[in-house]
Amino acid sequence: MKILVCISHVPDTTTKIKFDGNKLDENGVQFIIGPYDDYALARAVEIQGEKGATVTVLNVGTASTEPTIRKALAIGADDAIRVDAEPTDAMFVAQQIVAVAKAENYDMILMGRESSDFNGGLVHGLVGEMMGWPSIAPCMKLELNGDSATMAREIEGGKEYLEVGLPFVAGVQEPIAEWKIPNMRGIMMARKKPLKVIPPVEVEGVTEYQSFTLPEGKSECKIIDPDNIGELVNLLKNEAKVL
Repeated sequence: MKILVCISHVPDTTTKIKFDGNKLDENGVQFIIGPYDDYALARAVEIQGEKGATVTVLNVGTASTEPTIRKALAIGADDAIRVDAEPTDAMFVAQQIVAVAKAENYDMILMGRESSDFNGGLVHGLVGEMMGWPSIAPCMKLELNGDSATMAREIEGGKEYLEVGLPFVAGVQEPIAEWKIPNMRGIMMARKKPLKVIPPVEVEGVTEYQSFTLPEGKSECKIIDPDNIGELVNLLKNEAKVL
């Protein structure tokens, strides 16, 4: 069994974000594996132990992402592929994933439900469509039964349980697995594991970012005397415009 886990290289969730024109200012930014991708990798490593599966991690990114990829190898992936390109948008990333997946005989492609930088939640669906495979998200539980898998995913107002045949694509979230922290042995072994760098396939760009801006700061909190309901109503109606 072969599993492809797609990981993103994103700023730590505690990072204070700044922009330089239409790009992120990366000065002083700590990068990590996308939090949802961490769950995908953790479940893949569990399946590796249960079924003897081979786990390959894939990242679309420049050489700066290699420390993040090495962390994924330290957690338990067997090998890694880096598509040597700046990930411009979801369509570009999906097309690179598909090009890699079509060259190999993977039984499933796992990734986070969305990346924590753009929060688009599009890549798993695009990959599934282009591969002609079922795509399930957000997947909260994944169990394998021979040539099929049973899953639970979150839907409006509850959970949906379904069964799907291999191969498939899943965009996952907690509590599909426990996050794994690399130990010293894993870190040492990761240095020797293969990391293949390949050129991107040529695709037509579909989006262009013109600029990024931070949201406006929060306004001051106004304290209204509890006996002055009229003033509260007036502010809600004429200033906040919520009535």
